[in-house]
Amino acid sequence: MAWHQVTSILKSWWRQGFAEADLRSELNGMSVPNRRKNALKRAQINEIREKLCGWYDRSTGRMLSAMERERLDPIISTLFGYHALQVGCLFKDDLFSASRIPHRVLMDADKSSATDITLHAYPDSLPIAGDSVDLVLLPHTLEFERDPHQILREVDRVLIAEGHVVILGFNPWSIWGLMSFLARWRHHASPPWCARFISVTRIKDWLALLGFDVLEVQRLFYRPPLQHKGIMARLHFLEKLGARLWPRLGSVYVLVAKKRVTTLTPIKPRWRPRRSLIGSVVEPTI
Repeated sequence: MAWHQVTSILKSWWRQGFAEADLRSELNGMSVPNRRKNALKRAQINEIREKLCGWYDRSTGRMLSAMERERLDPIISTLFGYHALQVGCLFKDDLFSASRIPHRVLMDADKSSATDITLHAYPDSLPIAGDSVDLVLLPHTLEFERDPHQILREVDRVLIAEGHVVILGFNPWSIWGLMSFLARWRHHASPPWCARFISVTRIKDWLALLGFDVLEVQRLFYRPPLQHKGIMARLHFLEKLGARLWPRLGSVYVLVAKKRVTTLTPIKPRWRPRRSLIGSVVEPTI
């Protein structure tokens, strides 16, 4: 590949990042039917997620899933409540092993999945009552759906006041994001490179519009996605080096947000002396 082709790819990738900043105009100026016109069908989404499950069975996928579990366990163990919901399953089992919440529901849209799924439903239309769930986990759910913002609206609907949402996502501003862009540019992208990588900035904007407070963002996996175990083991030093020198370039991020509750501020009445309906009586003189 010539150098001018590389520079043109990087420039277009950079413009794509600036285009993501104009969020409000995109949401207000484009209707839902237009956003879904060129979106994937449900059968295509299920096929892609099935291939992604197969990718997680490979060496790089197993390495990534182990690191994601390592980051999720201390976060989930500190979130309490009565009901927890995981939307989407890519790891053959649930990710609530470290959770102290007694009732945990695992939901996925693919009915042919061999995993023990509790509920089969689409993530953009959750069959759950509003204000009933304490914790919602989205493990790489937003990248492969037609309308990720609608999924966050559903999460906002089902979460109770002060409830939490934990989002796992692929970072477009990383080595993996660049490889995803190159793969889609050459029209032979396979999972996970065919996904729509959503930046942390855009997720924060969506959550702010819905009334969430972002508590923390952690990034991980600074190595390139190579399938050779020996090379990946030798590049393990990049994890500590990347977290210290370029922390925002991690390939995967873990975002924790809390549903904000707007309280009404009581306004104290301003007491004034009551005016007399009749004038004052003239006092008699001596």
